[in-house]
Amino acid sequence: MKVRIGIVFLVFFVSISCVKSQTEGVTLVDVPTFEQKMEEQEVQLIDVRTPDEFASGHLANAVNININDTDFKAKMEALDKTKPVLVYCKSGGRSGRACGQLKEMGFTDITDLDGGITDWKAKGKPVEN
Repeated sequence: MKVRIGIVFLVFFVSISCVKSQTEGVTLVDVPTFEQKMEEQEVQLIDVRTPDEFASGHLANAVNININDTDFKAKMEALDKTKPVLVYCKSGGRSGRACGQLKEMGFTDITDLDGGITDWKAKGKPVEN
C-alpha cells in the first residue's frame, strides 16, 4: 500500500514539474490568441532573439531587442508601460525571462507567445525577412 501511495505522489510530482512555469501577471498564449492580440489592439511587439535570428525571419512590425545585450533593460524601459507588450523568441525560454523582467519594471499588460516563432511557423503563419 505504501508503495502505491509513493508511486501516486511520484507521478503527481513529475506531472506538475513538467508544466511550463508562468510568471504572475504575464499571459502565456498560443499562436491564434497571440495573432488576435496583435490585430485587435495597439501593441508593442518585441522579438528578444539575436539580430541574426531576427534577420532570418520575424513577425511583421516586430522590434528586435536582444535579451542578451547589455542594454536590454534600458531599451525595454524606453517602451510605453501603459500599452500592451507582446513578446516572443525562438521557442519560449528567452521570452519568458524577458516577460519576468518587464513585470519587474512595472509593465502590466504582458503577453508571451507559447512555443515562440517556432510554433508560429509550424502553424503556417507568415514571417518577414
